[in-house]
Amino acid sequence: MTDRIKAISLLSGGLDSILAAKVVADQGVDVLALHFISPFFGADNRGKEEELEAYYRDTYGIEARVLDVSDEYMEILGNPQHGYGKNFNPCIDCKIFLFRRALEIMEKEGAKFLITGEVVGQRPMSQRRDAMNLIAKRLGAKEILLRPLCAKRLEATKPELEGWVDREKLYDFTGRSRKPQMALAEELGVGDYPSPAGGCRLTDPCLAKRVRLYFDEIAPENRSSEDIRLLLAGRPFIFPGGSILTMGRSHEENLSIMKMQKEGDELAHVIDVPGPVGLFRAGSGEDERGLAASVLMRYCPKAGPDAKVGFGPSEEVQTTLLSASRAGPDELEKWKR
Repeated sequence: MTDRIKAISLLSGGLDSILAAKVVADQGVDVLALHFISPFFGADNRGKEEELEAYYRDTYGIEARVLDVSDEYMEILGNPQHGYGKNFNPCIDCKIFLFRRALEIMEKEGAKFLITGEVVGQRPMSQRRDAMNLIAKRLGAKEILLRPLCAKRLEATKPELEGWVDREKLYDFTGRSRKPQMALAEELGVGDYPSPAGGCRLTDPCLAKRVRLYFDEIAPENRSSEDIRLLLAGRPFIFPGGSILTMGRSHEENLSIMKMQKEGDELAHVIDVPGPVGLFRAGSGEDERGLAASVLMRYCPKAGPDAKVGFGPSEEVQTTLLSASRAGPDELEKWKR
């Protein structure tokens, strides 16, 4: 009895990556799927790694491993060799980075090849034929990089030539249409799959603008993935000294923001008056709590002139109480992101 061939698959969580892993696994290959998360993709899965791994195993029969690459990804985002897409999305460098991490794990796991759910022509920057070839060449992994959904439109790779997978059981999908993938999902019994909406948050013009500003002006050095998470949540404000205030716009956002609190952060709200909760993260300059207090007052219309804004380690405990007038429209526009 021969040992089963093992492969590593990149699992974005979308239908294509689910299908790619299953197509190869159904040919008798042991597939370990890697789901990478950062503030920009898979962010909601942080802290739910075991739950998500169980979901993929129970729902799709896919053995998955969830890995947080947030801090490493910050360096890629700050200086991508192949530039950005339409917004602040370094798609080609992102692919290369994730594939390199997958190659490292492939070596440790004794796997033979890599799998991705890419389809030629589906995405304008990273899934053009020339871009796909560039990525494979930069990795030095062209021979072992298998794209099962469009393999018949590409040169045969080592897994096919060695007989680890049957090329005739792979596919020739191309373009942006989802109909072939949906038909294949039905054929393979894959239901309850995610819609194609969503994806990387760096392709969102509004969110990308916040992140670009942070990289270019606010924190050109000592950038933090935790700061980015805060900027991408709720309603964020950045003050001249680099302090960040993010306010929840709903009860759910308030709860989400509070979970982002780290040592040194303070929760802020107007005392004894209904209104938003803010998470305040001080910059390296002067104390900017007063500016944050004026913003909170602006979004708390029921607060009277004697109201105070409390700052502290929790909603119940305030170590600083400040009086502040409401920020004016010009100030809000200057600080709001």
